[in-house]
Amino acid sequence: MDKPTSKTRNFILDLLFPKLCLGCQKEGSYLCDDCRAILDILQFNYCLCEQKPMCMPIGQSASRRTGKCQRCQDKELDGLYFALPYKEKSLTRKLIHQFKYKPYLKDLAKTLASILAEHFFISGKNTNEIWENSILVPVPLDKKKIKERGYNQSKELAKELSKIIKIPVLNDFLIKTKHTESQAGLGKAEREKNLQGAFAIKNGGMSDIPQFLDKKIFLVDDVYTTGSTMQECARVLQQPTNGYPGAKSVWGICIAREG
Repeated sequence: MDKPTSKTRNFILDLLFPKLCLGCQKEGSYLCDDCRAILDILQFNYCLCEQKPMCMPIGQSASRRTGKCQRCQDKELDGLYFALPYKEKSLTRKLIHQFKYKPYLKDLAKTLASILAEHFFISGKNTNEIWENSILVPVPLDKKKIKERGYNQSKELAKELSKIIKIPVLNDFLIKTKHTESQAGLGKAEREKNLQGAFAIKNGGMSDIPQFLDKKIFLVDDVYTTGSTMQECARVLQQPTNGYPGAKSVWGICIAREG
């Protein structure tokens, strides 16, 4: 007997375990059109300031485009794109929670990537000028958490986003070198201390270096809280090490921002 194709398997799974909207429980998808409409996907991007982040101007030339105001120039990231405010809608929190925690809805990556793509479209960020010579790098997860969850949610999100905006993904170049405590519940200083020395450029990945040269790196993660994780990843990527010259530009992409 021939093995069932992936389409056949998905059809059978949908029959046995139909997808239900996480907002209203309507059958068919994890997010129906009506519930998606209440999410208020952002039309602008904001600077990296933790207190009262500034709405950044649009329409700048590529050479002048920046994601930081005068107050946050010391941040490692060059800017951040996010589609939703984390605390504003309980549905936003539920979507991300189900993506990361039991019952682990891995397929939510497609829905969440489409939300990011809509943000890029309505904010005027879906241009060749922005995305040319760019590469997606998912924020790495340590082995213990991958074993528990079965996947790295940032890697899944980057994979689906890559299909939409046509930017390649480079996996496992930036790695997590040690297990860290959960960032949830930690203050800013505690988060930064928790992540010290947690990320590195993979020693065996030197053949991937040419893929980084003269390119803008977009770090992909699910939620930006204090920014400690992305800032530490950006610092490592920008620092010359083991023959790696360091990235010239590192931006962040996440589904939602807290605060």
